[in-house]
Amino acid sequence: MNWAEISVATSHEAAYIVSEIFQNLGAGGVVLEDPDLVNDYIDAGEWEFEDIPRRPETDDVTVKAYLPDDETLTSNLAKLREGLNHMQAVDGMPNGSCTVTWRHVRDEDWADNWKAYFHTTKVGGRIVIKPSWEEYEPQDDEIVLELDPGAAFGTGTHPTTSMCLRELERIVRPGMRVFDVGTGSGVLSIAAAKLGAGDITAMDYDPTAVKSAEENIRRNGEAGRIKTGVSDLLKQFDGRADLVIANIIADIVIRLFDELDAHLAPHGVLLASGIIDERLVDVKNAAEAHGFVIKKTMTEKDWAALLIRREKEA
Repeated sequence: MNWAEISVATSHEAAYIVSEIFQNLGAGGVVLEDPDLVNDYIDAGEWEFEDIPRRPETDDVTVKAYLPDDETLTSNLAKLREGLNHMQAVDGMPNGSCTVTWRHVRDEDWADNWKAYFHTTKVGGRIVIKPSWEEYEPQDDEIVLELDPGAAFGTGTHPTTSMCLRELERIVRPGMRVFDVGTGSGVLSIAAAKLGAGDITAMDYDPTAVKSAEENIRRNGEAGRIKTGVSDLLKQFDGRADLVIANIIADIVIRLFDELDAHLAPHGVLLASGIIDERLVDVKNAAEAHGFVIKKTMTEKDWAALLIRREKEA
């Protein structure tokens, strides 16, 4: 089969929404090309980028996906444009140019393209993310998560995810109950399980993301400990958790506060990420308006992650 490699130039925050549009079109995977992130890996020597020059500084990122190059392509490109137009109509959302480009790709090239973007990376003090095609021998107390690029973000290399992974290393306790809202690839739930959490529920609004998460959960041997499902925010979650994780976007985190009390255990915490710097004050204001306090703020590049608790607890 031949494939069409389709690229959308957009903003950091809107990249998550563009990814969802691609998912709804049946994309077999998404790649986020962030020039700042690429430069970081070049400087750190973590990827095999010896022959790749540093990228120009830019606020734009590119979301790239692959769709079948067949009779459905024209219709899918039209649906993509329709989804982008709808996104651009939302007030206050920085969208970037939303320029769409595409090219023909042979089947064998499509498979190899993933390998150019994703290599084994240590993202925390203990957690290492590796793709299935690479070998890695863990050192000391390292925890290895095996993830292949799928139809959702969350391979662990993006700042929104890596900040969460590092914080999970610090706060996860044996046997604790965890809810993962908007689980995407399932990487945060898998990490929580490997760190000792006992009862984990991972759900996403998009069924395609749930399938991606389930595949990764099985690959990492955690299917018996992580329950999955489809849910709009916390609506389908049962009971209360010691830790609620929400690596989504600012607007969705803000909506989450309306449902949080019903699903957060006494003295529990919310780990919220996917918040672009420009929206950080909006999330903090929403938290305070609902009686929550920000216990910790983490920043990396243009992104922030927050550790949030109820303001007054017995």
